[in-house]
Amino acid sequence: MEKTWRWFGEKDKVTLGMLRQIGVEGVVTSLYDLPNGEVWNLEAVEGLKRNIESFGLRWSVVESLPVSEQIKYAGPERDRLIDSYITSLDNLGRCGVTTVCYNFMPVIDWVRTDLECPLPDGSTTLFFDYAKFAYFDLRILSREGAEADYDDDVLAAVAELERTVTEKEKKSLIDAIILKTQGFISGNFSAEEQSPIEKFRRLLAPYAGMSADALFENLRYFIDAVMPVCDRWNIDMCIHPDDPPLKKVFGLPRIMTDADDVRRLLEANGNPHNGLTFCAGSLSAGKDNDVVAMAREFAPRTRFVHLRSCDVLPRGNFIEAPHTGGRADLVELCRIFLSEERRRGQAIPMRVDHGRNILSDRGGVYNPGYGLNGRMLAFGQVEGMLCAVDNEMRNDNLKKI
Repeated sequence: MEKTWRWFGEKDKVTLGMLRQIGVEGVVTSLYDLPNGEVWNLEAVEGLKRNIESFGLRWSVVESLPVSEQIKYAGPERDRLIDSYITSLDNLGRCGVTTVCYNFMPVIDWVRTDLECPLPDGSTTLFFDYAKFAYFDLRILSREGAEADYDDDVLAAVAELERTVTEKEKKSLIDAIILKTQGFISGNFSAEEQSPIEKFRRLLAPYAGMSADALFENLRYFIDAVMPVCDRWNIDMCIHPDDPPLKKVFGLPRIMTDADDVRRLLEANGNPHNGLTFCAGSLSAGKDNDVVAMAREFAPRTRFVHLRSCDVLPRGNFIEAPHTGGRADLVELCRIFLSEERRRGQAIPMRVDHGRNILSDRGGVYNPGYGLNGRMLAFGQVEGMLCAVDNEMRNDNLKKI
């Protein structure tokens, strides 16, 4: 598999020169300075590609070319924004950048309630506490009708939390859910946002009453519209699963959470360029998701792989696990995707994801989940898995000769 790394551009503390030393082959990046909906012009795409290649690396994957909110909720500017998206894809295709990871999560991207959950060894990891999540929704966001989305046990946990929570803890929740994460992921927020809760409410408003089926139809409309330019340049659009894989987040429908959801999209448009980013971490956070079975089923339409893992805990909680642990079984996933790339005769780009904070990673130097040392450890662990599985498969082939 092609060993890639997510790089956040010139502002990233991890430089392209460092990536070359680590053993990275391909870069996963975006034009982070451009606002959502703006065309990626040819000059900007060529410039970034040239910079990456000057370090002996390849721009392997765009993660991501953001889908504007009006495309998701079918606003009056939808068709214009899709046309801009198509122009951006056209310019990427002209430059030979042909794998695009995107998501269709309304308003908010991945959600965690704790960005530095302490572990016994002194490192920290990302954590999702369902009671804290519900507290944010009910007491900080104060979303109308939110109580109906939670059962009595969760509501009781929120009431208990309300008796003890401090102002500092409330601010930490706002930081974790909105300010320190969404700015560098979705582009809907910035770290300097003065009124994040008010802005969040405004962004939620256009989705009021939207069903999962309606959101899915908007996704289908978008995919159908971009497939012709993908055919022209052989561009693979790789949808990322929803994270966490809950059917509703802050009242917003989520439509890419399990095998049925993935199957529905791939069947809705059978074009092979309508593909999947197989994020083992996002999928393993769903207690009912059989990640290995999903990998086997969807490997032929998988164009990009995120290798990480989660442990599911009681009461709807989950924690990001070490890459050698968790419920995703990364070794078996390596077998599945190495077999798939041998079948198609083409390498599949892979990146590790959401490493623990170890050594000097702590202290806000890096984007949450994207520290250097933790990811470098995970990169080495996964590279070892791939080497071992590759040798295993070679030996099996020799025995058959």
